[in-house]
Amino acid sequence: MVTRTTTREAEFVAFVSSSSRYLARTAYLLTGNSDIANDMVQESLTRTYAAWRRVRPGEARAYARRILVNLNTDRWRRRTPTATELWDFADPGNAERTVDDRDQIARMLASLGPQQRRVIVLRYFDDLPEAEVAACLGISVGAVKSACSRGLASLRDDFAPAGKGDPT
Repeated sequence: MVTRTTTREAEFVAFVSSSSRYLARTAYLLTGNSDIANDMVQESLTRTYAAWRRVRPGEARAYARRILVNLNTDRWRRRTPTATELWDFADPGNAERTVDDRDQIARMLASLGPQQRRVIVLRYFDDLPEAEVAACLGISVGAVKSACSRGLASLRDDFAPAGKGDPT
């Protein structure tokens, strides 16, 4: 006999199967450390499961992503990593990227402040619209636009190839 509980558990198992890789990539880009990212994904999934009855169908990924962002915010409040940390940018699904490319991306993201980094990761790596980034981070759309603009400007200034910078 199939009960509502077993149906919900099957839905959660399907959610974990379809979203774990996405959540792991997002967590890694937020943290820059695969061990911390894995821990955050596990905690996010645990908290999502605990609230599974309250999570609306179709919004589970956003719910789990919000938990990841909040966990990362808590982590940043406790400890700010240095930009010189060596990171394991393990993304097995993107084999065409070279180690140098992954290292460059990790270092570029490390150069940003926590707010700019969260906005850039959610906006460009997770391809979320500004309104959804704002909702996820609990900030205004204007704050998302500002952090995004300043973060991209910082990346352009810090990492522009010699001779190819802004002509002004």
